[in-house]
Amino acid sequence: MSFPLLTATAALPAIGAIATAAVPAARRTAAKWLALLFSLGTLVLAAVLFLRFEPGGDRYQLTESRAWIADFGVRYELGVDGIGVALLGLTALLIPFVIVAAWHDADPLETKSTRWRPTQGFFALILMVEAMVILSFVATDVFLFYILFEAMLIPMYFLIGGFGDRAHAGSDESAATQRSYAAVKFLLYNLAGGLIMLAAVIGLYVVAGSFSLSEIAEARANGSLEMATSTERWLFLGFFFAFAVKAPLWPLHTWLPNAMGEATAPVAVLITAIVDKVGTFAMLRFCLGLFPEASKWATPVVITLALISIVYGALLAVGQRDIKRLIAYASISHFGFIVLGIFAMTSQGQSGATLYMVNHGISTAALLLVAGFLITRRGSRLIADYGGVQKVAPVLAGTFLIGGLATLSLPGLAPFVSEFLVLVGTFSAYPVAGIIATSGIVLAALYVLVLYQRTMTGPVQESVRSMPDLRARELAVAVPLIAVLIFLGVFPKPLTEVVNPAVEHTMSDVQKKDPQPEVEAAK
Repeated sequence: MSFPLLTATAALPAIGAIATAAVPAARRTAAKWLALLFSLGTLVLAAVLFLRFEPGGDRYQLTESRAWIADFGVRYELGVDGIGVALLGLTALLIPFVIVAAWHDADPLETKSTRWRPTQGFFALILMVEAMVILSFVATDVFLFYILFEAMLIPMYFLIGGFGDRAHAGSDESAATQRSYAAVKFLLYNLAGGLIMLAAVIGLYVVAGSFSLSEIAEARANGSLEMATSTERWLFLGFFFAFAVKAPLWPLHTWLPNAMGEATAPVAVLITAIVDKVGTFAMLRFCLGLFPEASKWATPVVITLALISIVYGALLAVGQRDIKRLIAYASISHFGFIVLGIFAMTSQGQSGATLYMVNHGISTAALLLVAGFLITRRGSRLIADYGGVQKVAPVLAGTFLIGGLATLSLPGLAPFVSEFLVLVGTFSAYPVAGIIATSGIVLAALYVLVLYQRTMTGPVQESVRSMPDLRARELAVAVPLIAVLIFLGVFPKPLTEVVNPAVEHTMSDVQKKDPQPEVEAAK
């Protein structure tokens, strides 16, 4: 029996979570280093997995299959395709930076409302989220995926509600109230989506007689699976609703600004750069893979919602006064681009959407973590409380600028490649949608550059005059992320080689081909 690499990659952070939580209360520093060690070990396994993956090989590789709940046909079934391996790599890459950036975020406090903060629990929860997200990217049993899809809400709820941002205006009591509100809203929205998805999962089993993606695909190929058009469409809506909440797609997005605003910057990265990617990934794997006819039927509506997300998110980002909420609305706009690329149903659009998931994760992590360092120094999230920072902390300002330029998809940085592919793929199939989506690029330049201008340039405010520049630990977070953004911006081939064959399989599922350009015959 071959080594279960997929299980090991997901199990290592889970073991690390248990080990970190078991560290004695007085050994907080040891718990931090232990969590970092396990996250680095997971990154090594993810790198091995990436190297062992053969882009031109089988659709699902390194497969594992074990009986689990035999009476209900549920199996512990894993397999990774090109899209899954790219997002698994993103998760494993970002978690060590999240841990280092959050090094002091759960240290004890002495305030009226909070006498202690369980440091060990904070880092254990981060590792548990990593384990569940990794396993969700490789689960090929629909019921197993559903359990992971819902279970990851529990540690995220405690990370948002129990370890909020310290840079909060008002009393400790009001801050705790707003954190609780954001955490509950996050949980209720996602639980509602999950419950609707559960009904669809049960309906799928009744129709297909299996939860296994491979068995369902085989039954569809040999004609033994008959699914009525109306049934397929209802099942698609059940799955899509849950994924649209997680993504988040307008109008199901309203939990995200609250959650990101009240969470610490590293936890906000965990939300938007990692956990939310499960929603868009699942649209490709489950919506398009299981319900191809319904996906094509729903395309006009989904593209409309994606366009609204792009423009609406960007417009609200322009008007924000809170740094983190601005980044949250910018992410809503970016997720609109991802969904647009998926449902344009062209190879360029879907390749671009997958690359967008990866590149958005890295660029948002870079911008948001540096913003977190800035907010920690000043103790405020309000843009108006800053000014002239580049004169007193030039390295901080420089890294913030590069993260912002990546967010607006500047050529030469990784997000440009993915956004360009999404727009090309959309233009070729839906020209009007492509034109509308382009407005999101203009608005992105506006909110990023205005944010930089108001916080970093101009006269030095008295409150930031003594602000220190980035320290060694913070540079260890910012510099590698920027290096990855530049590398993938000028050389995206390592990702495209892995992603493109998987996109071809998805295009085959929905029986779509790229539109051929219209060329006038030579006279």
